[in-house]
Amino acid sequence: MTTSSIKSLQIGMHWFPERAGGLDRMYYSLVGALPGAGVAVRGVVAGSPKVAADTGGAINGFGSAGQSLPLRLMAARRALREEIRLSRPDVISSHFALYTFPGLDVTRGIPQVSHFQGPWADESHVEGADSLGQRAKRYLEQSVYARSSRLIVLSEAFGKILTSRYRISPERVRVVPGCVDVEQFNLPITPAEARLKLQLPQDRPIVLAVRRLVRRMGLEDLIDAVKLLKPKHPDVLLLIAGKGRLADELQARIDEAGLQDNVKLLGFVPDQHLATLYRAANISVVPTVALEGFGLITVESLASGTPVLVTPVGGLPEAVAGLSPDLVLPETGAQAIAAGLAGALSGTLKLPEADACRRYAREHFDNSVIAKRVASVYSEAIAAGGMH
Repeated sequence: MTTSSIKSLQIGMHWFPERAGGLDRMYYSLVGALPGAGVAVRGVVAGSPKVAADTGGAINGFGSAGQSLPLRLMAARRALREEIRLSRPDVISSHFALYTFPGLDVTRGIPQVSHFQGPWADESHVEGADSLGQRAKRYLEQSVYARSSRLIVLSEAFGKILTSRYRISPERVRVVPGCVDVEQFNLPITPAEARLKLQLPQDRPIVLAVRRLVRRMGLEDLIDAVKLLKPKHPDVLLLIAGKGRLADELQARIDEAGLQDNVKLLGFVPDQHLATLYRAANISVVPTVALEGFGLITVESLASGTPVLVTPVGGLPEAVAGLSPDLVLPETGAQAIAAGLAGALSGTLKLPEADACRRYAREHFDNSVIAKRVASVYSEAIAAGGMH
């Protein structure tokens, strides 16, 4: 494939440097890597004029994510119409159904690929959204997916959601996992040096969880697991990086359990410190209880050389089982997490070495590897034509 032989228009949610979320990080990584795989990138996201300045005009912000929804949808539609007028793409790549939906008539006849990052309506329901809002989101998602001749899912688990809940034919679904800039997390420092840099204790086992502080992440189970672990491992230190609406509730749980010395909520940790934090930890843990398509943090941790324990939820087992099936806990809940961590800290659970973790992340999930796989799905969609 010659360089930039496919012209793509990438519809995202936010611009990662302006609003940090898993979907935004994935979009940001991918649009940076696709040109190397022969895909020219233009894009639109909810964001400020700075987005265009950052990207030499390739990605345009159509306005603040803080605007009212009707204004944002009209702005998204205008931005899409303008992009297509300027340069008709070979493929529309939708990463966020909400901003793709208002332009469905404008983009008609252009092959479309949807990157399915998760059942948006269901996720809001788990977070307590009302059923009317949920129904509207489901209709909107359904309309966008119905238009797509190919849909990319992060895991087999999410492929099943797409085929069962959205009635999408399995022939149109392709599994391509998330991508990470592996080099960014591959720091040339030892765990001891990382701890020194972050002023963390050298002599305590450190467990790390990087998560938004919301319901489905299982952080309550993780805190309860530390309570179970403490009698045998009194010096264990759990660091939880991330922000979210459960911060006060989780802190109260920590205080009630008398775990103030064993569990610390770090709040939001900026990207430049995240790799150091992973490096400093003995092990990461992803305690999700519902709806996990892939878990980018699993790969970030491995790219840093730190093994990661995951619950058997959604796409998490798929992300790590190829490295070692022992990294997948037998079930969700505090008991299983505590038992897994006890095994990891006592050495009875054999964890992969740092180099094996890094190599696995590089071979399977590096931006350049994933961009090539995405480019081939775009080629398929173009060959299939404008409508499936």
